[in-house]
Amino acid sequence: MSLVEVEHLVKHFGRDTGLFRGGTRVAAVDDVSFSIDQGETFGLVGESGSGKTTTGRCMLRLIEPTSGAVRFRGENVLEFSRSRLRRARRDMQIVFQDPYSSLNPRMRARKIVEEPLVIHELGSRAERRDRVAELFRLVGLSPAHLDRFPHEFSGGQRQRIGLARALALNPSFVILDEPVSALDVSIQAQVVNLLMDLQRQLTLTYLFIAHDLRLVEHICTRVAVMYLGRIVEIGPAASLFAAPQHPYTRALLSAIPVPDPDASRQRIVLDPASINRNAVLKEIAAGHFAAV
Repeated sequence: MSLVEVEHLVKHFGRDTGLFRGGTRVAAVDDVSFSIDQGETFGLVGESGSGKTTTGRCMLRLIEPTSGAVRFRGENVLEFSRSRLRRARRDMQIVFQDPYSSLNPRMRARKIVEEPLVIHELGSRAERRDRVAELFRLVGLSPAHLDRFPHEFSGGQRQRIGLARALALNPSFVILDEPVSALDVSIQAQVVNLLMDLQRQLTLTYLFIAHDLRLVEHICTRVAVMYLGRIVEIGPAASLFAAPQHPYTRALLSAIPVPDPDASRQRIVLDPASINRNAVLKEIAAGHFAAV
């Protein structure tokens, strides 16, 4: 059963007029549709500038979409009033990419994690204090460090604080916007394992936005590939990685590093002229669609 459905989502950004040029519109997200099932980890991949992060932020209305629909449990989030959207944010949260800039450097960790509870007026001061300590333990941090400032934590610990903040309101759907790309490789596995453990414990549904395809193959059940604002291929992770159909997907997968330096491999160089931007998604195999 689908928890989230994105239908024909569009986001245009205007480019200001200049002395020698007129204003133009850039389609950062161009008619994007997909659904995410309850308890699923759905991957959204593509190179920088493909529209992944904009899609995620439009889904939560951190950026207002130009048109389309985002249905959460059947209700269109884009039609919510301000008060209804505020209530909906208890169920829909985001973990940002950069743990260095997403935390207020002037707030202690305790206040950062407690902030959503204060905003939504949940619990007494003592109950919030207990909940914050519980969240710290949940993400693998010691409550003894709650009064530290963000700069006193490592990058991996900061990302755990961001995750604790996102989980404070007991959401059912969390958007993970490249949650480990700013971390050292040695720390990435720890954070990914934590995310998977929390998903099982709390029955969470994830939208996992990433460009690390090896990671996506490992943790996602289904994957959508974005190119210049559009989804060009979507399907079960196993099917998409085993038999990519779109030229862009093939080029992306050919760039994945392999651990064996002697292994023969063929790097595919994408020719943008070979891509038909007007092609629609067609079913290639069961649940596997490509714009070819």
